[in-house]
Amino acid sequence: MAKAYLMVRAVVAEAADRPRFDRWYEAEHLPDAARAFETKRAWRCWSRTDPSVHIAFYEFADAARAEAVLASPALKDLVAEFDRVWENRVIRTRDLLEVAGEFPAGG
Repeated sequence: MAKAYLMVRAVVAEAADRPRFDRWYEAEHLPDAARAFETKRAWRCWSRTDPSVHIAFYEFADAARAEAVLASPALKDLVAEFDRVWENRVIRTRDLLEVAGEFPAGG
């Protein structure tokens, strides 16, 4: 079975919100989501192309597990908390990615 990833892309349009968003996501949201989703691992990035774009990745053993998370009460709870904290100041989208192929490093 191929690995799968849940990718959450957030646009933090107001530059003044970014330091607070960064601290909150690092200290609270990412750890809470990783635990609630029972991920293999989770990480996050800021775009070097567009500084308003933040992307978080959550890794799963397979697409079925990732799809289950998309329909889970845990996701609904995390979305509600995100909306409570950030209201309409941060726009986000989610995408489920399934690995289609890998090429070994140095190969």
